[in-house]
Amino acid sequence: MTSLSPLQIMLIPSSFSAWPGGLALTWQPSHRMRSLSQHFAVGVILAVLSTDVFPEIAKEHAAAEVLIGSFALGGFFMYLMKKLTDRWERQAHASGNTGTNIGLISTTFIDAAIDGLIIGTGLAANTATGLILAVGLSVEMLFLGLSLMSETMKGKRMVLLTCVLGLVMFASMFLGYHFLKDASPTIIAAILSFGAAALVYLVTDELLIEAHTIEETPVSALWLFAGFLLFWGFELYTI
Repeated sequence: MTSLSPLQIMLIPSSFSAWPGGLALTWQPSHRMRSLSQHFAVGVILAVLSTDVFPEIAKEHAAAEVLIGSFALGGFFMYLMKKLTDRWERQAHASGNTGTNIGLISTTFIDAAIDGLIIGTGLAANTATGLILAVGLSVEMLFLGLSLMSETMKGKRMVLLTCVLGLVMFASMFLGYHFLKDASPTIIAAILSFGAAALVYLVTDELLIEAHTIEETPVSALWLFAGFLLFWGFELYTI
């Protein structure tokens, strides 16, 4: 599997990001299905963080001050992004656009950029690590894309949205890999810490809150655990 080039690996999550657009031409998931998709994506993100990102950070042996500072910066960056997307959503509602979830769409694009940065950084550190991250975050982006479908976001609009999403992710991966392939272990660890904080923020302050807009059921938790187990199982069988 590691015989793939970095460019070939980058194409995997970019393609998965665009798939929901094709599905939107023939299928419209229910609100509950979108909620379950978000739970599944959360499970995958938690697995990626706990089994791959944080262990890779530890391998780089960076100073604790660098890791703590980078993680704090990532959290603060996402806080600022949250305030910005909330403002966009209020402006959209004020203009009468209540059918499109501006907050969720903005969050998904931020997530795609952060995922791409993490994959690009992982590829810069180790091709095998980058591949595992790419596969895991590909599944996450697929289910996040499904959660974007709605009565106003479907058909050709959804195709265009997911294609742009894939391009954003590819650009982030390419730039991350290009600028970090010769970076020191400390820089690699700092970028991964920043990205990890951003993903933690996305999970706790965006995806789970959005997923809980409908009544929570025990099945929802099972989807979260299924997402976690899918990625963890994949990693256990490939390392």
